[in-house]
Amino acid sequence: MVPDGTYTAVVDRIEDGIATLELEAEDDLYALDIEAAELPAEARTADAVLEVTVADAALADVTYEADETVDRASEAQRRFDRLSKRPPRDGE
Repeated sequence: MVPDGTYTAVVDRIEDGIATLELEAEDDLYALDIEAAELPAEARTADAVLEVTVADAALADVTYEADETVDRASEAQRRFDRLSKRPPRDGE
């Protein structure tokens, strides 16, 4: 069960109308399944970043964080690009 509080969350997946959110806490990671319809329309996609408030183990408030979503996607792409480069061979 997710403790009451405000969290940064990421949409992990949406399947059959159910969105699974990963909520980040200081030392813990929680999962919360909700109806996808409870999310703002622009946040109904994997990897969308949200600020959520949980009360009584249910979603009480949700805000889509557009800038944070873009920043995280850009950083992930930069890491992928770095990793996809072939390492130099001896003498290169």
